[in-house]
Amino acid sequence: MKPIRIHSRRLWAAVAVLGLGTAFTAPATALGAPTAEADRHQKPNPQVIAKAEPDECFAGVGQPYPAGPPCASGQAKVNQGYLWGMTRAGRNLYFGTGANVNCLTSGRQLGSNEPVLNDDWVCEYQESQIVKTNPQLPGYLGDHRMPRLYSYDTETRQLTEKSDLVTGAAKEHADRLKSTTGIRAAGSFGGVALLGGPAIGKSINMFAFDTDTGAFLGSRNFPEFGNIRHFTVAEGALYAGVGVGANGSLRGHVLRWVGSKTDPFNFQVVANLPAQAADITVHDGRVVVSTWPGSDGELASAADDEPAPPSKLAAVWMSPVLANGAPGLTPDDADGWQQVWDVSTYEPDPVVAGGYGLGGLVSFRGYLYWGTMHVPLKATRQHLLAYPPATDEARQATIQNTQRSISIYRGKRLGEPKQKIELLYGATELPAYDPAANAGAGAWAKVSTGQTPLYGASGFGNPYLNYTWKMAVAGGKLYVGTMDWSYLAKELSQEAAAMSGLSVEAAAEALSGPSLAAAADDEEPPLPEPVYGGDLMVFESTHEPAKLVSDSGVGNYLNYGIRNMVTDGATLYLGMANPMNLRADPTDDVPEGGWELIRYDTRRW
Repeated sequence: MKPIRIHSRRLWAAVAVLGLGTAFTAPATALGAPTAEADRHQKPNPQVIAKAEPDECFAGVGQPYPAGPPCASGQAKVNQGYLWGMTRAGRNLYFGTGANVNCLTSGRQLGSNEPVLNDDWVCEYQESQIVKTNPQLPGYLGDHRMPRLYSYDTETRQLTEKSDLVTGAAKEHADRLKSTTGIRAAGSFGGVALLGGPAIGKSINMFAFDTDTGAFLGSRNFPEFGNIRHFTVAEGALYAGVGVGANGSLRGHVLRWVGSKTDPFNFQVVANLPAQAADITVHDGRVVVSTWPGSDGELASAADDEPAPPSKLAAVWMSPVLANGAPGLTPDDADGWQQVWDVSTYEPDPVVAGGYGLGGLVSFRGYLYWGTMHVPLKATRQHLLAYPPATDEARQATIQNTQRSISIYRGKRLGEPKQKIELLYGATELPAYDPAANAGAGAWAKVSTGQTPLYGASGFGNPYLNYTWKMAVAGGKLYVGTMDWSYLAKELSQEAAAMSGLSVEAAAEALSGPSLAAAADDEEPPLPEPVYGGDLMVFESTHEPAKLVSDSGVGNYLNYGIRNMVTDGATLYLGMANPMNLRADPTDDVPEGGWELIRYDTRRW
């Protein structure tokens, strides 16, 4: 193993690039803006066809919310940040939103509870009026707001909000929507659109609409499940991946929908998995899922009588052949799924490996493609708990060496003796911690991953890409939607300082160079300049590298990720994630925050 050296000259060069110098003050306009043109690679084709509007007035952390908008006092705020779950039913898109998801994620995954306020966003946490008027809520839910439900007619280009159909129905339906933390998943089949997401607590709520008439069919709470992320249709049946326990942290299932318009919430369990199902697709006549295990903190908060999962590693699981026996999957198939890959085949540090999730996956020209997910600082927190550092230098090393950018894979002949899995984008070496080194004091060293990427470095060469959020095939090409966390780096350095006990400056120095941990020598090239906004990539074939479609949020650099993609032939509909809830002034020189729905004709790229 090769010892890792932290090169302070290059680290501080990266700090300067990110705007994380010693002053640590946000510019008046924004934390930053693209360092090159508005979008260096994007063609003028993508069109924003719907966008979140301001829905609240903000007068300061912990203060009551003034009436509006329009806001006679305070400033406009746009809480609905994510277009989270989306499905297409004929000419209509059905989708739901998530409010202040970055606040909820930092609160749950990182234990954040102290308010954050800058020019771009606010997380009030326990100081929120929501918690003050509902003291039974934990502080990390202080920024919860009711999600919104919509349909969009792609022919008339008409956006219709469906939330009022739910809140105006029986009180049980209104209460369910109000207690849903976000509409994370959507699917449609048999004339029914299903939109669901985790509820406050350890359950999920689901809402159904008639896709022929647009009517609301009802809602249901599922106390046996704790999370739901994606649906897919496979050979004449609709399937969904779910998790059990708080945030789905204990284990997972795949459900088959056996409902109808008159019975829209009828499901069968057709897979038992050791971790919650993340994305789901069909490949080679089988249903395939990626998984996202719970963190140590989530597992510790689970009910005492719930057993821990046998595996805490993100993995790819494959169903029995759909054509075998009864058409599609049945409860008899629940224990017949096969794991075909997990992150331990790549990540050398076992604690960091436990922080991986898997995201988008899709079948493309005979291969299954998938990619990893990395909540910023999640692995750092887990490592600090597993091996508490004794010095500031060791704390910095833990922060620096636990950062990962996405790795991209593909496989064929899955589950067969001649199974072939290729690393397309990743690293040949990654830092791993050896607790026995230095006479038991521990040390980080570079360790081989045992693999050489076929096309390039992790993150498609951008070290700030941390989520492979969604993959989709449109117009005969494979598109990959990602998240880029560079715009959040300034505030994340404050969170890193809080969790590690370092000064903000020291935490920023360690956090600023996520790719430097694997640097081999002083000749390692410096980090590329960050271009803010999620990147959209495309594979045009199976024998050439991905190409960059957009590297700055598909036209709005505050869109830090492409959360969802739905296809209609060669047309791609993108659901964007943009949590900059205080960016709601159309008269300034900064783009607006809040979700966006973007139409993209792939034939014009």
